[in-house]
Amino acid sequence: MAKARARGGRALIWLAVLIAGLIGVNLSAVQWGDGAWTPQLALDLEGGTQIVLEPQVAEGTSVTQEQLDQAVAIIRQRVDASGVAEPQITTQGGRNIVVALAGEPDQATLQRIQASAKMEFRPVLQSAPANAPGATPTAEPSEESEPATTPANAWDQAWITPALQSEFDAFQCADVDTTVQAPGDQPYITCSTDGSARFILGPVSVEGADIADAQVSAATNSQGQATGGWGVNLELDGEGPAAFEAVTRAITQLPEPQNQFAVVLDSTVLMPITSNAVITDGNAQITGGFTQEGAQSLADQLRFGALPIGFQVQSNETISPTLGASQLQAGLLAGLIGLILVVLYSVLQYRALGLVVILSLAVAGVLTYLVVTFLSSTEGYRLSLAGIAGLVIAIGITADSFIVYFERIRDELREGKHLSSALETGWKRAFRTILISDAVSFLAAVILYLLSVGNVRGFAFTLGITTFIDIVVVALFTHPLLRMLSRTSFFSSGHRLSGLDPNALGAVYRGRAKFREPVAAGRPARSSKEAQKRQTIAERKASVGAGVGAGTGASVAPRPGTGKEN
Repeated sequence: MAKARARGGRALIWLAVLIAGLIGVNLSAVQWGDGAWTPQLALDLEGGTQIVLEPQVAEGTSVTQEQLDQAVAIIRQRVDASGVAEPQITTQGGRNIVVALAGEPDQATLQRIQASAKMEFRPVLQSAPANAPGATPTAEPSEESEPATTPANAWDQAWITPALQSEFDAFQCADVDTTVQAPGDQPYITCSTDGSARFILGPVSVEGADIADAQVSAATNSQGQATGGWGVNLELDGEGPAAFEAVTRAITQLPEPQNQFAVVLDSTVLMPITSNAVITDGNAQITGGFTQEGAQSLADQLRFGALPIGFQVQSNETISPTLGASQLQAGLLAGLIGLILVVLYSVLQYRALGLVVILSLAVAGVLTYLVVTFLSSTEGYRLSLAGIAGLVIAIGITADSFIVYFERIRDELREGKHLSSALETGWKRAFRTILISDAVSFLAAVILYLLSVGNVRGFAFTLGITTFIDIVVVALFTHPLLRMLSRTSFFSSGHRLSGLDPNALGAVYRGRAKFREPVAAGRPARSSKEAQKRQTIAERKASVGAGVGAGTGASVAPRPGTGKEN
């Protein structure tokens, strides 16, 4: 008994620590971040921003449906990776793509949506600070555009002809056209993404299509020690590893800036990268001035691939909620009605045990609210009407767990066990059933989340969260609370209003082939009927046989006419 008390106390302490931790992380998000004590609402309840993307194609060509479908899939992956919940991404008129996002998206999200993310690795042939606007070159321009010698490779300085050098000297970063892709087998002039530097780049050394994966990690030096910054780990496949090894082997020992290659995204240089070692296995890390957000944005774009065609923003406007406050109120009202019905049923069916149901549902509600608020503040999760439907359904799932547990306890009491013993035995049997039931619900939620898009994912997400919370509440609150209540005289004595009265439940079994009269003094006759209904067929036969023998006073005698006496 002492061990059971200790386990119950520890469970309640762990629950209190969990709730305090969730309150603490929400408080920190509110105080030092953009968090709030209320969840953010999705597009259908709050409204947001609608962006219409128009494809950029050559004159005389058209966009195919296959290209649009591929672009929609890639844009959806990019938006989901940014933490924006339940975006609506559709095609319009067989040409444009409409992206509707809840709230006001940040600039990084807009860049994810629009960027074609065509990535190339080109060697740096020459670099210089950006020219001031309106600056004129000091030297006369040259028209000699043919190399003096045939370049041997992509990093050969022979690519820099007098004409190319003259163009570079006069180049203005405002002249960069990100919608035009330079030929991969020719050098070209461009600027850094922020417009602070100019570059002459050689032909493409490594194609972006050879990137198998890109993940963010802490930046490290050649000794594997963390430098305090952020980097993007690249994993190359196909022809990428061999090409990367060739370029790094050739330029590593060259003077700056010839020992650099540029990471080119949409015709601009993200950064010049110095090659510090020969990369032979196709695994490299890009570092150099990245913030965590910047590194994550680049990794997302590269991981999800390039758009099949370029797009530009045709319109960007604010839209109103698709459902509005009335539907939100209707959803909340439906949840309240369901909660009231569950409470009424629990009180009528389980008497005082119904109070345990009410308290457990309250704890589950607090945990769910804190978890949803935390995800809303830190991960960009937004609560939609479908998500609210998942929370409403969770009331029934949680109540079902209580019913399984209580009925197991009452079954043990019907077998004549003491309340403390019935509590522990019933818990062991009920918890296995609860785990199996919740595991099936959680698996269904995961599959639904992975195979669906939009609002359906919101429903699956909240269903999965509340299913997990159900296990936590039953294990850390409901069972420990019942342990505490079982030590009170009201419950341990089987008071008729406790919901655990053995006589009212029809406790008839005392041991193998032993039964007792189910009607106790002062108890209504319905206890006897209840006991009879709950007997098995074998128990009824045994009970009837015992009753017949006792009532007739039967004895054994010889058959008439045998001439034998007793």
